Amino acid sequence: MRRRVLLLLACVGGMIAGLAAIAYMGGFRLNLTPSEPLGLWRIVALQRPVKAGDLIFICPPATASFEEARSRGYVRRGLCPGGFAPMIKTVAALSGQHVEIGANVSVNGRPLPSSIVRTSDGEGRPITPFKTGTVPLRNLFLHSSFASSYDSRYFGPVPDTGLLGLARPVLTFDP
Repeated sequence: MRRRVLLLLACVGGMIAGLAAIAYMGGFRLNLTPSEPLGLWRIVALQRPVKAGDLIFICPPATASFEEARSRGYVRRGLCPGGFAPMIKTVAALSGQHVEIGANVSVNGRPLPSSIVRTSDGEGRPITPFKTGTVPLRNLFLHSSFASSYDSRYFGPVPDTGLLGLARPVLTFDP
């Protein structure tokens, strides 16, 4: 009897693992961070050039600043290069656009909504805003309207080579 129960549990576990693998290969991802609604999302291939306003999945670059961000809990472990999880962010500025970071963020002189720049994180640790400047070639400036989001306000523009595709909610829950 015990052997049958173990066999049944192993089969159920295998089926769950198989379904998870199929979902992952199909572009489905769980978002467990508050930068966008929690829940199931899907990566949809981008069949055109990326544009400002696109909600995207992107792999952060494997840099020292993202290593520190992971150690502070701003980004999670995942299957992107460097062992990071992909982020869901909105493209706020493209190559050649001017980003000014002060109390808020402006792109080409236009204020970016919900872009207060903080000097400390939720645990009171200092966080340094990125410097004002022009987004370099083949880079994107990313934003989330979530007040405590770790985005380009702090890490600056990121290479567009990490772009995985558009982010589309499948089954999400607003916190």
